[in-house]
Amino acid sequence: MLRQYELVEKVLDYDPNADEAMLNRAYVYTVQKHGTQKRASGDPYFSHPVEVAGLMTDLKLDQATIITALLHDTVEDTLATIDDIEAHFGPEVARLVDGVTKLSKIETMPENERAAENLRKFLLAMSEDIRVLLVKLADRLHNMRTLHFIKKPEKRQRIARETMDIYAPLAERVGMYEYMREMQALAFRELEPEGYATITKRLEQLRSQDGGQVDAIALKIKQRLAEAGLKIEVSGREKHPYSIWHKMSERHVSFEQVTDIMAFRVLTDSEEDCYRALGILHTTWQFLPGRFKDYISTPKTNGYRSLHTSLMYENSMRVEVQIRTREMHRRNEFGLAAHWAYKQSDKSDGQVGWLRDLIEIVEQSHDAEELLEHTRLAIYQDRIFAFTPKGALFQMPKGATAVDFAFAVHTDLGLACVGAKINGRHMPLRTPLSNGDVVEIIKNPGAAPQLSWLAFVVTGKARAAIRRAVRLKERDEVATIGSKLFDEIAARVPAKIGKKAIRSALQRLGMDEPDDLMYAIGAAKITDREVMEALVPGCTAGIEEDEHWTRRERAISIRGLTPGVAFELATCCHPVPGDRIVGIRRKGETVLVHAIDCLELASGVDTDWIDLAWGNRSVGAVGQLSVTLYDRPGTLAEMAGIFAQNKANVTTLGQTQIDHPFTTYDIEIEVQDVVHLNRILSALRASDAVAQAERQ
Repeated sequence: MLRQYELVEKVLDYDPNADEAMLNRAYVYTVQKHGTQKRASGDPYFSHPVEVAGLMTDLKLDQATIITALLHDTVEDTLATIDDIEAHFGPEVARLVDGVTKLSKIETMPENERAAENLRKFLLAMSEDIRVLLVKLADRLHNMRTLHFIKKPEKRQRIARETMDIYAPLAERVGMYEYMREMQALAFRELEPEGYATITKRLEQLRSQDGGQVDAIALKIKQRLAEAGLKIEVSGREKHPYSIWHKMSERHVSFEQVTDIMAFRVLTDSEEDCYRALGILHTTWQFLPGRFKDYISTPKTNGYRSLHTSLMYENSMRVEVQIRTREMHRRNEFGLAAHWAYKQSDKSDGQVGWLRDLIEIVEQSHDAEELLEHTRLAIYQDRIFAFTPKGALFQMPKGATAVDFAFAVHTDLGLACVGAKINGRHMPLRTPLSNGDVVEIIKNPGAAPQLSWLAFVVTGKARAAIRRAVRLKERDEVATIGSKLFDEIAARVPAKIGKKAIRSALQRLGMDEPDDLMYAIGAAKITDREVMEALVPGCTAGIEEDEHWTRRERAISIRGLTPGVAFELATCCHPVPGDRIVGIRRKGETVLVHAIDCLELASGVDTDWIDLAWGNRSVGAVGQLSVTLYDRPGTLAEMAGIFAQNKANVTTLGQTQIDHPFTTYDIEIEVQDVVHLNRILSALRASDAVAQAERQ
């Protein structure tokens, strides 16, 4: 542990203008406040914030960050308050400490919700001042170094998993690769102890057998580049156990099949020398196609710049080589912290631009599960590059689709997306993008995201925005049904209902807006009796609790509402426009629409029915048919031809029975209305290929 004078001297070495007295005061303050508290290791608790502050001095961070590191646990674990911190060390330090401090008074929340709320607060604070992230990463790194002292295995597992899912990717996203690698290694050892032990043992065996091969290859590379007149440094290393394990898992290969376990780094004086060195290496040894990446001309989002290539060395050995300038290397290893240039007025740094996406996710995520899922997606590290038609570059996760790209450009573009051209060709929205694709998004201001998009989008930002848009649309459409039901409820009370009565009803029900009431009615979260009592207290006196209201002088139209949002079409009877329909209200769920003659309705005698109508020019639906064909060549094609002639699209077709000479199929087809469906049935029955055709 750093002593007080050692810490102060380290800060003064790179910042002679630092306030020595305040640094001393902060050191003493954390020692006094933590007092006799002990860590799981048995060390004094204050050793932890002191070590975190030491990590910050290694990165040559400013005085406020060092003091924040010293004080970051005082509010959470001692009697100190944010007001105390502000009084002693000023508003800037108080704000930073508050950003790093976990939320209090949430101990009663489930574990996942507690983690999500702490993450939400942390991300918001981080967006205001990136120094919050730097302290938090150092805090987590030191905690991981002492993780083995925690006695409870489940707690160690939880901390390690959180580190692997959240903090290591965050370190990668701001370019702090040294932190990322060490956190991954420590978490990997806890989460996969057998895998860690096996790979470590195999690496030790290779090390004992290679006879200094890593040093020999590094020397050979250095000699070849020096002969060309380049001033360079070359170093070699084995890949980390977690990196090897991840590659084995990703490619489904064994340890022996991972051929690029050795990696070499070449440091040059200039960018030009980087490309010269690359050319020399490629002309000396065969390079592996598809394994070259130029992160100098196209840096990663976190600012990482380097050339990566893989070479086939002597004896068919495959080695990875990274080429960069010394300045790039310094920035790459510690990223944002290494080239410390924090400016309070400038938040346009490209390395932290992705924070805007994280903040959108915080605002749009509905609950703890969504926030954790979307955040993990947003900070995941594997990336590809895609361009707009005007040449703007966007980095996306591997597997990202045109919809992900649209939301990456702008949330509004994603919400209005209806199609896409990839490299000039119309392609399905679910098409995964490849490196270098040029993506043009086709939009329609009246369009809305589809719930089905969630099956293929991979970015947290897209998932959060789609889910929020679908929730809002569902709320609006359920409220539309609720407002129609409200008119019927209001007609049954012994008074004329105006705005004043509605305002009073909202107060009695604890609601803020009329839309809240309409949504509650449509979603069956409130009964007709409760609404009537709220409108006119006492008006339901004498009416039995279980008495069903006689209602609906006219059917409620579902025209303009979206199947799967405000209502669902029952799969037991597959109603289509033109069928007589009723709806069943289910508490907290959408209305389920049945054909009036559906046998399933018999089981819902005591449920809340709504008389429904399709309305004029209703959107079509899916009809379900059972068709028995003669089992001979060409009959299936003839049936398909009948569907085509009648402009009906087949969505599913399944063979359900073979009883020679007959074969029976269950078929779902998109139709405009019941007339359209009956016309198709008539055509099928008239065909020599069809033995029987019935609607299911």
